[in-house]
Amino acid sequence: MPLDATIAKVTDAIEARSETRRATYLDRMRRAADEGPRRAHLTCGNQAHAYAAMGVDQSALAEGHVPNLGIVSAYNDMLSAHQPFERFPQIIRDAARGAGGTAQVAGGVPAMCDGVTQGQVGMELSLFSRDVIALAAGVALSHNTFDAAVYLGVCDKIVPGLVIAAATFGYIPGIFLPAGPMTSGLPNDEKAKVRQQYAAGEVGRDKLMEAEMASYHGPGTCTFYGTANSNQMLMEIMGLHLPGASFVNPNTPLRDALTTVGATRALEITRLGNDYRPVCDILDAKAFVNGIVGLMATGGSTNLVLHLPAMARAAGIELTLEDFDAISSVTPLMAKVYPNGLADVNHFHAAGGLQFLIGELLDAGLLHEDVKTVAGDGLSLYTQEPKLRDGVVSYEEAPKGSQNDKILRPAGEAFQPTGGLKQLYGNLGHGMMKISAVAPERHVIEAKARIFHDQSEVKDAFKAGEFTEDTIVVVRFQGPKSNGMPELHSLTPTLAVLQDRGLKVALVTDGRMSGASGKVPSAIHICPEAADGGPLARLRDGDLVRVDAVAGTLSCLEEGFEAREPVTADLTGNGHGVGRELFEAFRQNVGLASNGAAVVV
Repeated sequence: MPLDATIAKVTDAIEARSETRRATYLDRMRRAADEGPRRAHLTCGNQAHAYAAMGVDQSALAEGHVPNLGIVSAYNDMLSAHQPFERFPQIIRDAARGAGGTAQVAGGVPAMCDGVTQGQVGMELSLFSRDVIALAAGVALSHNTFDAAVYLGVCDKIVPGLVIAAATFGYIPGIFLPAGPMTSGLPNDEKAKVRQQYAAGEVGRDKLMEAEMASYHGPGTCTFYGTANSNQMLMEIMGLHLPGASFVNPNTPLRDALTTVGATRALEITRLGNDYRPVCDILDAKAFVNGIVGLMATGGSTNLVLHLPAMARAAGIELTLEDFDAISSVTPLMAKVYPNGLADVNHFHAAGGLQFLIGELLDAGLLHEDVKTVAGDGLSLYTQEPKLRDGVVSYEEAPKGSQNDKILRPAGEAFQPTGGLKQLYGNLGHGMMKISAVAPERHVIEAKARIFHDQSEVKDAFKAGEFTEDTIVVVRFQGPKSNGMPELHSLTPTLAVLQDRGLKVALVTDGRMSGASGKVPSAIHICPEAADGGPLARLRDGDLVRVDAVAGTLSCLEEGFEAREPVTADLTGNGHGVGRELFEAFRQNVGLASNGAAVVV
């Protein structure tokens, strides 16, 4: 099947726009690679420090004739998705020795749980933690002793931060080794129902806690299709995972075997061998286009619209919101996974998962097949699924049909003909909306605005019974310069209750929603943000606002709106407490949300 004309046009535009930046990046990577194995440039004293604690591996490291693998880990047991990584270093060391190489933990990076900080002050550090992770991984790899790296991370900001670092050290190969999703617990729609009942005062905190603990119940990634699982899809479809690695449950024989195979493969693709595959060659424009196609086809997280441009910039590539919008316009929504449906990621995987989806998108001409991946040349390798045969991983062609068409459908019989994200532009700024879980009759909302400067104010107004008519809820001064751009996902149950009562409601904000953005229409990432004097700062209570995901517009309909002076807000309270003092330089120097809201790229 020839490549879709729109996909080809978008790819050409990205390559042309990125030509100078990409050429400079690749020149730096080539020159770094030409210096040869990194350890060759260390003094004997440097190397002695690096190998002093390595026991039986000391002599192999000192002789320098075998590849050395750096492990960058985001392990902690605050994140259920990352707790399984506690066992990974030993598995990787054993695999490296078995393959004639060595492996060392290069360093750890922080990993915060957005589920813990959701609706809390700590969420104001969440987005910036991505840049901290990139910096921390850079420190780990700066020891200059590694021929390849494996990256252990799953969740929201962790994978994007690690990708930024992997691209920065793009002259060495890198493979991402996931931990997999937890087994299915309380269905996500039942959990969401209890949350709405609690928000409405219909059940007590004991029932809410019972539901939450039944949903988040063991090691592994949360099973809804939020940012963490969107990250896993992305790493696979962009060729940084092994085929079929994303959604195998933790602590299973296949999971451990895939970790062993991943470590072994990382050693095979160093410059010391005959199949050198540096990250800089894998992360090209085609890989990022494939990633966006995957995001649209699965109804993935809105957070990736922030992360992908930042990740791409680290690899010398410039993405715009227009790229997302154009790709969404031709990519069918093939999956229904919560919050876009009732299934979780385990059900998605069982229905055929990424192997079926990638095969369908390739056959439809919507993915670039001619890409480099960690597994080899060509994305068609990712239509194969891993099987454990007599303790050995073997790859077999995946079934051609969906095993459950209520969860996963062929490209030609998709749930809807276009992807799940829509660009919005108008006199209120530039942003986007996830529409895959929003009922079609709610794609256009026109109503009077209520203005808030804090999400807690919205909840207080709800409890006071102040929402009695159709309303556009505007929560401004929530952008990266204001307070780090926290997710406002804790508003979802409140707004969903209003919607279920028959009101037409929408959210407009320069902040973020969760990767699990759901059925309430939400215009998010609006920039320029209010703290930069953006148009949201001109809105007043009672202004008539139109959110139109059909036309792709976001407008204040009041006469003379553009001539108003923007209001300012007292943001001094955002600068201290729970570590916020440490991030003042980040708030002052962060880029636009449309460019990824990044500090380090």
